[in-house]
Amino acid sequence: MSEIVCDVCFHHCVLREGRRGFCRARENRDGMNVCVNAGLFTSAALDPIEKKPLKRFFPGSYILSVGSFGCNLACPFCQNHEISMHEEDAVYYQISSSQMVDLVRKTEDSIGIAFTYNEPLISWEYILETAKGVHEAGKKVVLVSNGTAEKHILEKLMPYVDAMNIDYKGDEAFYKELSGSHETVRNTIAYVHDKCHLEVTTLIIPGKNDDPVFIEETAIWLASLNKDIPLHLTRYFPAYRYTIPPIRKEKLFDLCAIAEKHLRYVYPGNV
Repeated sequence: MSEIVCDVCFHHCVLREGRRGFCRARENRDGMNVCVNAGLFTSAALDPIEKKPLKRFFPGSYILSVGSFGCNLACPFCQNHEISMHEEDAVYYQISSSQMVDLVRKTEDSIGIAFTYNEPLISWEYILETAKGVHEAGKKVVLVSNGTAEKHILEKLMPYVDAMNIDYKGDEAFYKELSGSHETVRNTIAYVHDKCHLEVTTLIIPGKNDDPVFIEETAIWLASLNKDIPLHLTRYFPAYRYTIPPIRKEKLFDLCAIAEKHLRYVYPGNV
């Protein structure tokens, strides 16, 4: 029975025939690394661009937002767990790449498409094919991502991506709690920041990533790349398996003030 190593993200899952990886969206089929959620969508909406959140990319516009199942992190506070954590019994809408491009083209009130709700980069082949067609139609491509794809995936996608919002969840210790890779996310942010419009979001969770030292270190590091990178410090609310109370608004504003010492654009969220 053949085994393959998935090279899409840092997990490098070893997949036996018929088995799926950590993300639940890539599978070994006859020795091929197949994306099983390609063209299967659990959610779609016409959203304000600010909801992604993107504050400085076509503000005031709307974008067609679509999401599937699967994620390569295990965040117990996932705000979209009803979408990203769906299993086999979920209701999917099957939309081919060409159908999606046609839908984007016909959605007149939308500037383009945002792949969001679950982790889009695990479905990079579908996104690449769709993004090429969306660009040919004169519309925009946005990714809302945890930033954990390998560089060779990003190299293929970035010529067709107009904007990204990347979650930067916390320090290295916190990423270990989430079965994640702090180093990979930082490498992704550093790689894409000058290749598309980039904004970064940290969901502030008391006791996990609300240390002022961490926030200042994050702002200094982002500023070393570009002081104009917008940073969203967003107020967490209990979701999925987390019952930790949300941060006080006053403390969130204090954290924003710390980041503003180093970055030009800092936005509080969920206030």
